[in-house]
Amino acid sequence: MVNSIKYRVFSIEYRAFALFLVLLLLSLNSFSQQEKKYIRDGNKEYENKKYSEAEKNYSKALNKNKDSYKGAFNLGDAYYKQKKYEEAAEQFQSVTHKATSKDTLAKAYHNLGNSLLQSKKYQDALDAYKNALKNNPNDEDTRYNYSYAQQMLKQQQQQQKQDKDKKDKDKKDDKKKDQKDKDKGDKDKKDKDQKDKENKDKQEKPKEDKEKKEQQQISKEDAKRLLDALQNDEKNLQDKMKKAKVRGTKGNIEKDW
Repeated sequence: MVNSIKYRVFSIEYRAFALFLVLLLLSLNSFSQQEKKYIRDGNKEYENKKYSEAEKNYSKALNKNKDSYKGAFNLGDAYYKQKKYEEAAEQFQSVTHKATSKDTLAKAYHNLGNSLLQSKKYQDALDAYKNALKNNPNDEDTRYNYSYAQQMLKQQQQQQKQDKDKKDKDKKDDKKKDQKDKDKGDKDKKDKDQKDKENKDKQEKPKEDKEKKEQQQISKEDAKRLLDALQNDEKNLQDKMKKAKVRGTKGNIEKDW
């Protein structure tokens, strides 16, 4: 009786597990069907050049299966057609990790190179084309794009050099101009200071002459006053001397006895 109960319990658990597996498979199959439907719908929109709508469908496909190679690759194409080159490059870069064969990997690197080329990232584009050719050496389109990217990189480097040389020249010219302006400013200041000094000297000279003249006049007057004072002193001295003689000292005057 006990063994029978255990057997029944085991049977119930097994049936539940089996049911779970069936439901899981059905769910996965449903997700797979939905993923494929979104990709088909996206392809139709893409063929009709409705790239924005195609983008939405491919994104929905990736929501159902984030590892969908077709969904990811086609989404990159939709971005590229809308000139969303940064987004396209990111998408194709992710596709390189999902590719299942050398052919699909070569295509992913080729499109990655194209996206980088459009963004003027020529060195990165060259690296992508190299990887594409490693996986498919006979791809003439990739070989052509690789050569084109080389030319564009060379032009870019030449332009950058010219821009740098011009920037350095402008910087040097600006420095010379600043020095010239400084020298001119110093000269103008020196000339102004000299002119101000001359004007000041011109203004002060009459004043000095006047003061000098006044000083000379004062000196003459002082000298006259001094002379007059000396003469007065001498006259007073003479008067005093005269008075002193009159008064004199008591001498040999006969006494009135």
